[in-house]
Amino acid sequence: MSKIKISVAKGDGIGPEIMDVVLNIFDAAEVPLQYEFIDMGKSIYDKGFGTGMTDEAKLSVETNGILFKGPMETPKGKGVKSINVTARKTWSTFANRRHFKSLQGVNTVFSKAGIPIDLTIVRENIEGTYGGIEHMLSQDVALCRRFITRPGSIQVHKFAFEMARKEGFTKVTCAHKANIMKLTDGLFLETFYEVAQLYPEIEANDIIVDDLAMKLVSKPESFQVVVLTNLQGDIMSDLCAGLVGGLGFAPSANIGENISIFEAVHGTAPDIMGKNLANPTSLLLSGLMMLRHLGIMEKANLIENALLYTLANGAHTGDFGDKTIPGLNTTEFANTIIKNLGKEPDTNKARETKATANFHLPMRPLNQKVMVTPRAAGIIESVVGVDLFVESDKTADLIAPIFQKHLSENFKLVMISNRGTQVWPTGSVFTECVDQYRVRIEAVNGSQTDINEMYELTSKIAKDIFITSVEILRKFGEKAAYSLAQGQ
Repeated sequence: MSKIKISVAKGDGIGPEIMDVVLNIFDAAEVPLQYEFIDMGKSIYDKGFGTGMTDEAKLSVETNGILFKGPMETPKGKGVKSINVTARKTWSTFANRRHFKSLQGVNTVFSKAGIPIDLTIVRENIEGTYGGIEHMLSQDVALCRRFITRPGSIQVHKFAFEMARKEGFTKVTCAHKANIMKLTDGLFLETFYEVAQLYPEIEANDIIVDDLAMKLVSKPESFQVVVLTNLQGDIMSDLCAGLVGGLGFAPSANIGENISIFEAVHGTAPDIMGKNLANPTSLLLSGLMMLRHLGIMEKANLIENALLYTLANGAHTGDFGDKTIPGLNTTEFANTIIKNLGKEPDTNKARETKATANFHLPMRPLNQKVMVTPRAAGIIESVVGVDLFVESDKTADLIAPIFQKHLSENFKLVMISNRGTQVWPTGSVFTECVDQYRVRIEAVNGSQTDINEMYELTSKIAKDIFITSVEILRKFGEKAAYSLAQGQ
């Protein structure tokens, strides 16, 4: 095979140590890769690059389409965004895949009980609260906007089902909180079942995420592929890492249409930096996911079987394994894997995957892509009101008249809520409030109104009370595109 060029960022802390030995293993196995080393991470922040990467590094990744990276540190207290999140979002790597599998020689509660774990978490990687869109609405109230989009949800669901089909999984589960967040998680769940119809041979089901958390630690073997929104997926993937021995055994891939990132998700471990003690397994497993993504299947299987054979025979670094067997340093552990190339464990061998190469070099678009799903035929979209978020230390019964005096016969004050709970026209005196209210005004009888009327009304009210945010209330057909308050 001709060599495929990839961008490599060694990372911070123990990153360079574990990256060097992983690349040594690749070279010993004659993996057909060419490495283009780039500058990313804390040292680049310290040089004044707010994104944590140089322009040359960005160009390299956008040219090669593959980034293989070690763990990276984001400086604390400097107001900069995480380099890891920035990279995933900048290059639209919409699906984060983490595979969790029991490894012989890595003892856990489940391995001791004879319960094998082999599950994949697919996490939406771009949206949700990780959009990082936050505002202080008052001195006491912070707001984070959580975006769930139809195109973004469809992307990650299709990835989950395609991956399941190629790798022989027979069940995909959508985890959510649509029982509470009926619009955002509701959209995520709705699109899951829409996509599931394209894969009739795969069982599709769903579960509330808190129930999932309980079942993952009681019956993890009952799950194969679980797809979640961003924050929920982040939490559940770390939980799953604990099931198989920790983040040191948790590979991670961030897949996009054009660019994909493969990385270790554990920390930089500065306490052991430079001591040749780090465990390279997570980065190596992430590298194997990268090889399979590139279509280099035989080499991936060769290296994985050597790793599994090494672990099965008791070799380990100091952070895990049989303590009656001396631990190896980073270099010794990697060299043992190299020595075992061509060997296979008796059981728990590398998965024979039906996956084919889905890698292509990025074609630089002329413009940023705008994803819009087609509108359903016959659905009328209408504006029916407005939610005004206001700052006030008054009680709701004193706030209501401020709005009512501005309303014409075409509008009505529907409700006032505080922290999501209705406090006017009905509520409880035991509901404790902060200085941020949501005030809902709707057109009489739910009829359509002109959006300009909403803005004119808002402008009039703003003369009497401080409006911190505005949300237009819409309907799609007869379906309200906004949520009710608790108690409404």
